[in-house]
Parts: sequence; structure tokens; C-alpha cells
Amino acid sequence: MKYLYKITSILFLLFLVSCSEEKIGDTEFGTVTGKVVNNDTFEPMENVKILSSPTTSTVFTDADGKFTVSNVKTGEYSFQAQKDGFVAKFEAVTVTVNNTAEIVFELSKSTANNKPPTVPVLVAPADNSTNQAVNLDLTWTVTDPDNDVMTYTVTLRNDKNSEVKIFADIKDKKLTVTDLIYGTKYYWQVSVNDGINTPVLSVISSFTTVPFPSTRYLFVKTINGNNVIFTADDAGKQYQLTSSDKNYWRPRRNNQAQKIAFIGTNGSQNDIYTMNYDGTGITKVTNSVPIAGFNSNYLGYSWNASGSEFIYPNFDKLYRIKSDGSGLAKIFQTPNGKFISECDWSADGSKIALKVNDISGYGVEIYVINPSGVVETPVLGGLPGAVSGLNFSVSGQKLVYTRDITGFENSSYRQLDSKIFEYSFILGNSYEITTEKVIGTNDLDVRYSPNEAELIFTNTSNDGISVKNTVKTGIGVANSRITLFTGTAMPDWE
Repeated sequence: MKYLYKITSILFLLFLVSCSEEKIGDTEFGTVTGKVVNNDTFEPMENVKILSSPTTSTVFTDADGKFTVSNVKTGEYSFQAQKDGFVAKFEAVTVTVNNTAEIVFELSKSTANNKPPTVPVLVAPADNSTNQAVNLDLTWTVTDPDNDVMTYTVTLRNDKNSEVKIFADIKDKKLTVTDLIYGTKYYWQVSVNDGINTPVLSVISSFTTVPFPSTRYLFVKTINGNNVIFTADDAGKQYQLTSSDKNYWRPRRNNQAQKIAFIGTNGSQNDIYTMNYDGTGITKVTNSVPIAGFNSNYLGYSWNASGSEFIYPNFDKLYRIKSDGSGLAKIFQTPNGKFISECDWSADGSKIALKVNDISGYGVEIYVINPSGVVETPVLGGLPGAVSGLNFSVSGQKLVYTRDITGFENSSYRQLDSKIFEYSFILGNSYEITTEKVIGTNDLDVRYSPNEAELIFTNTSNDGISVKNTVKTGIGVANSRITLFTGTAMPDWE
């Protein structure tokens, strides 16, 4: 019996040993690594607490947002990332023997206790301020209790039109606005958004821009390949009136109508437009019959002294139209099929001067018709070369124009020595006006000054590619030639 007991005890001990060895062999390990980033900025987050279920070691992320949990028993786990102010995130992972499992957490800010920004305070311009520049900075102040990243939206409207401008996704507490309308009251409001709470609106503030300055000169500059209309005062300060994205040229001011007229490209044709002195209120006048001729750069039109009607050419025909675009009527057609390139209407309305030419711009004739279309006075004809720039004196007793005295003619319409001439209806002949022009240059686009004592015109090198300048000179006054504006052409002076 004792023998059997000993045998049984030995077998039981062997069984215990074999069971213990089997349990130790069943336990195997792996590694878990990962990274925590901000869900909004994707920047790494430091000191984020990492824990798991079933429980393993608790670790924290380093400066790069990374963490490592070593000696994790194989199996299924749920790892969690925790940080104050952020919503905890869970990620499932399977740990396998001798392998590394990777996790990426993207933590979002907790909105449970997040407070909205303060109401924006509009700083500048001050509410109801006046005489503000048309290019200025709108500034405001605002704070956020939780130091959230804030973005701003500015709404701007005015009392001149129905346009509402919205400037969104502004990062700074400042917005630079440009090309505001002169003499206009503006209303503006700021909305702030912290990305969590409902946007907060400021009160509405207003300011009024400075009135448009008094100017007398008009001319064009070439910007981005387009003709752009400018105006300038007697001190030489210039103001841009039309957009550099549009092609507008040949400006003419009418003090009775309080408007500026000009030619503009409209699709495949050119039309006559009007606008206010400050460049606003652009209105197309012509429609079914555009202004047209052999070369758009040398086209000219005119309106009557009151500003109620225009006359303009369309190839060999001359049309009259009211300033509102109504009442279109043909008043003249050239008898020989030549194109009408330029026209001018005397202040008293009794004379219309026409410059006609062939399809190449040559074979020029200048003559005067009455408003009924009857030719009354021949001024120029039978001379070779280019001619341009018709303008009646205020009295209507004189007509000024330019002519290339060399008689040169070529396909590019280049002029070599264009000078200024005046026709006297009293004397019945033309004569050159001495302007002390520099040799190798051309005087073009000539017009009388408002008092007829001076002339204003364009001067440029005869190479056809050099800079153009606006020049004035006294009529018959020595050493009176002055350059007013550089890089400009097609001047007007009223």
C-alpha cells in the first residue's frame, strides 16, 4: 500500500510540473507604437496620456507626439489617448508575437466648456467719420477666452449702389480696402469665428470717403496692354478712372452734362460710353451701330455743347445719337466711299468737321458740313501722308489738326514729322502753328485749351514705339512748350 502511494505522489508531481511549463510557454509579447496629432492643424501633440483596455503600461507622448508601449501580451486591445481640453480618442489594435502594431490618434478640441470670442470692436475708421481715403485699412479688436484660432469675415456696402462685398477667411485684425468710391458713405461689419462656437457679429459702423477732387485734364495710359483713362488736377496729381482690365480710350469731358465720354471695346466692336467724373456710372450709349473706321486708335467722335447728343462715324457714314442711346439717325454718307475717321462739332452746333480717308488711312480730306449733311467748306485735300486730331475753337472760327508734312505713307501708318496746323474760317486758309517741336518727333491729338490761348497734344518719337507724353504750348508764344504728363496720350482739357 505504501508503494502505491509513493507512485501516485510522483505521478501527481510530474503532472504539476508539466502543467506549469505549458502555461509559461503560452504567454507571448509584442509592441505598440503610435503618434498623436491635432485634428485641426495635424501638428504633433506632446504629453498626451496613452492607456489601454485590457490594462498595459501607461505612457505619455514626447515632443514629436510619439509613444511606445513595450512588452504587451498578445491579444486584442483598445488604446485610448487623453489630454485636457480635447475629446478622448479610442483605437482598436491587435498585438501579435514579436511584432509592432502602429496607431495614429487625431484629437479634436473639446467644445463642452469652450467659450465664444468677444464681440469685435471696430477701431478704424471711427464710426461716422468723414473725408476718408479711398484706399484705407479697416481695423478691429477681439479676444478669445480659450485662445482659439480666430478667422474674420468683413461685409462692406455703400449708399451709392446695391453692391455688397464680402471678404472672408481673414487671419489678421485688419483689412486693406482699395478703389472705394469717392464721396460715398460705407457701412461695414466684422464677424469672428473660432471654429467651435456660432460666429459673433460686431455692431455696424460707417464712414464717408473724401469727395472726388476737382480736375481738368484727361488722358490715357497703357497698362497691361489696355488703354486706361486717368484724370489730373492743375497740380499734376493723377487719379485712375477706369479699370486696367478694360480697354477704354479717347476721353472727352462735357461740363454741361457733368459726364466724361470715351470709346470702349465691347466684344468684337467698339462703342461709345459715358461715366461720372469719378469713373462711376459707366453707361453704354451706342448699340446697334458701333463706332468704326479704318483704325480704332485714330477714331474720333464729338458731342454737342449741352451734352445731349453725340455724332460718330461708322465707316463711310456719320450718325447722331442721344446721350441716353435713343434717337439714332444717319446724317451723312461720304460721296466717294471714303471712311470717316474723326469728327468735331462746333460749340454753336452750326458746323461739323470731318476727316475722311481711304481704307489705309491716306488720301485724306477735311471738310465741314452743316447739321443737315450738306458740305459747306473744304479745308484740306490732295495731300499725301497722315492727318489727325480735329478740334474747333470755342468761337468756331478756327479748326486745329495735325499733319505729317513729309507725306510719308506705309502699311503701319507710321508718321515721320507730324506738325500742328490751324485753319481760319475768316481767312479761308491753313497755316502751321510753331510749337518748337523736337526734330524726330510727332505732335498728335491736338486740342485747344479752354481759353484758346494754348494747345494740348501728344508728343512722341517718330519710331512709333517710344513713350508718349502730354504737352501744352502757348499759341505763338516762344519757349512755352511744357511736358505735363509722361507716358500719356489722347489728352483732353476742359
